[in-house]
Amino acid sequence: MAMLDAPNKVPQHQRFYQQAYKQHTRLWQINPRSPKILIPYQIMLWGSLGASLYMMGRKIAGYNSAFGSA
Repeated sequence: MAMLDAPNKVPQHQRFYQQAYKQHTRLWQINPRSPKILIPYQIMLWGSLGASLYMMGRKIAGYNSAFGSA
């Protein structure tokens, strides 16, 4: 049974997170895999916000389409 004989890695993980936290690293940026998750998320977040504001500006200006003068 591999689950029963597995070493307890909790103290190692606690030391890793507490050391990074003492350096004032944000909790969601401590994990080494964080950039792989956060960068696409931020691109989608700010890209959709920018696109929405652009479309709103065009709608206010009287254009009903995203591109062109239709």
